[in-house]
Order: sequence, then structure tokens, then C-alpha cells
Amino acid sequence: MKGKIETELAFWWSVFLAAVLTAISVAIWFPAAGSASGQEHPLNSAVRVAETRQPATQATKTVALSPSPEATATTPLPHTATATPTPTPTPTATVTPTPKPSPTPTDRPTATPTFTPTPSPTPTPTPISPQSKAFRLHPDGKHRVAKVPILMYHYISVPPKGSNRIRRDLSVWPSRFEEQMHFLATHGYHTITLEELALYLLEGKPLPPKPIVLTFDDGYLDNYQNAFPVLKKYGFKGVFFVITDFVTGRYRGYMTWDELKKMADAGMAIESHSRNHADLRRRSYDYLVWQALGSKEAIENHLGIEPRFICWPSGKYDRFAARVFESAGFWGGTTEIQGITQDSAHMFELQRIRVRGSYDLKAFEWVLENVR
Repeated sequence: MKGKIETELAFWWSVFLAAVLTAISVAIWFPAAGSASGQEHPLNSAVRVAETRQPATQATKTVALSPSPEATATTPLPHTATATPTPTPTPTATVTPTPKPSPTPTDRPTATPTFTPTPSPTPTPTPISPQSKAFRLHPDGKHRVAKVPILMYHYISVPPKGSNRIRRDLSVWPSRFEEQMHFLATHGYHTITLEELALYLLEGKPLPPKPIVLTFDDGYLDNYQNAFPVLKKYGFKGVFFVITDFVTGRYRGYMTWDELKKMADAGMAIESHSRNHADLRRRSYDYLVWQALGSKEAIENHLGIEPRFICWPSGKYDRFAARVFESAGFWGGTTEIQGITQDSAHMFELQRIRVRGSYDLKAFEWVLENVR
């Protein structure tokens, strides 16, 4: 009897344990399901069934483990809630702004002044003088005619007492010469050189209004003493034809090379009047070359300029003489032909107006206005 009871108790004990384990599993997987629906939890029912079938004696021994049948009948087995582990919240990373480094003030660099060179003004090229050896004439082949008076002077002085008719005729008193230059200056005339006239006739270079050429034959000393200062006073140019052998030989009453150099440096033109004032008609080639190159080289050597024009001595020349002088580098020649018509086809026959010693100012004006 005792063994049967123990077997039965063991059976019910295993049932009880099974029920308890089942209830615990249900509670874990279905927490508070019955409470939420208002029905009795299945675990409570299973426990109550097991308590009802357990004998009283067994209940006494397990009082500490099981409630009494009365308590079970009236008080349901409390729902054992298994706490679901609350996930540990992941801390939200707080972005702490990285402070921007405060710029360390640095000294502002001191600007080093940049040297900007001032451009040097481009120098205006100095025009080459037509009497320079470097100057080259470039005739364009066009025929031109110009009405340009070329005045012819000789002495600018009072003729000595007892002078013959020729000397008196060739001598213009300094006071009258001053009057004549003043007249030209106040009546709009512009003095030019024979080179400037040739540049117009042969190349078409323009001339100033009312151009006029002032020529002085033979190279007398009074030209330097009396004419040169007056020309400088009015800003005029003069053309001086010199007999080179007379200058070199220091003939009395003629200018020296030093005096001629001062005049050339002041803008006056120095040209050839041959070597010795000889008649150049019907001369041999060699003689004409001697006259042309001899006078030309003397002026070049002493003054450093190249003469471009020949003044025919006493107006005596021929075509052959003109060709020889042209081959020697001369551009033209002046004559004693009265007139003011200058022709590019006759460069060695330029016309002139003789200014006589007997001319007063009215006669001088008349000649300028009427000689054609």
C-alpha cells in the first residue's frame, strides 16, 4: 500500500513539474495573453487540475511548495511575468562642432615697390642734309616747272672810291641789302636752298609759300662781314658760291675756310664756283673733271659737306661741261639768264635775277614782281 502511494505521488509530482515547466514556457512565449482577453490563463487551469487530483496527505508534505486546495480554488495562480529585457539604448552621438581655429594674424607683407622704367622718348631722327655725303637723290622722272626767283648778289659793301662801272654795278650797299631783306621778311617770302628747289623739281617735295633763293657769287669777304649777320637776323638761308683755289690760296678780299665753316654750321649752303673762275666752254674732258672734282673735293675736305651745284663762272658753259659736272655728282647749275622759271628738264640752266648796285627798294620790288 505504501509503495503504491509513493508511485502515485511520483507520478503526480512529475505531472506537476511538467505542468509548471509548461506554464513557464507559455508565460515566456505568450505573456499576459489571458489577462488581455479576460480569460483564465492556461497555466492557472493546469495547476488547478493538478491540485484537485493531488491527495491531502501529499498536500501536507508539500505545503511549502503548493497552496491549499481552498486557496487554489479561490485564488488563481498569479501570472508570473517574465521581464523582457529592455534593450540598452544606444547612446546617440552628439556631434560636437570642432572649433575653427582662429586665424593667427600674420603681418601683411609690405609691398616692395616695383621699378617701372620710364620709357625714353623715341628721338626724332634728324633729317639728313642734302649736302651730306649720305644723302641720295631719287628723281621720279616727272617733269615739273616752278616759278622761283633766284637772286644773284656779289659784293655786299660800299664800292671803293674810283671803282669802275662793273664794280659799282656788282656792289650792293649794306644798308640797301638790309632794306631788301626786311622787305622779303615782311612780305611773306621764305628762303630755300638750291637743294630744296631740286628736291621739288626732281622728287616733288613740297615748297613753302613764296619761295626765294638768295645766292652770292665769288666768295668775297664782305659776304661774311655784312651779309651773313643780316641773314641770321631774319632767319634766312643763303647760298654762297666760292672759288676754291682763291679760298685755299687765301686771296685778299675772299673768305677763309674757317669763316665758311662757321657759315655752313649756321645753315648756309656752300657751293662751287669752279676752282679758278675760268671759262668752261669748249674745254677738254680732263680739264672739266679737274675743275669739277677739284672744287668739290676742296669743299668736302675743309667743310665736311658735299656741294651739289655749280655756278657757271661769268655764265660761261656748254652742254658738254654740264654733262661732265653731272657725272661728277652735281645736281644742277646756275646761269646769268634773267628769269624765275625753273625747269626740271634744265637743271644746269637755272635762271636768276641780278640785283644791281643801283637798285633802290622800289626797283627791287619792281624786279621781283615783273621778271618772269
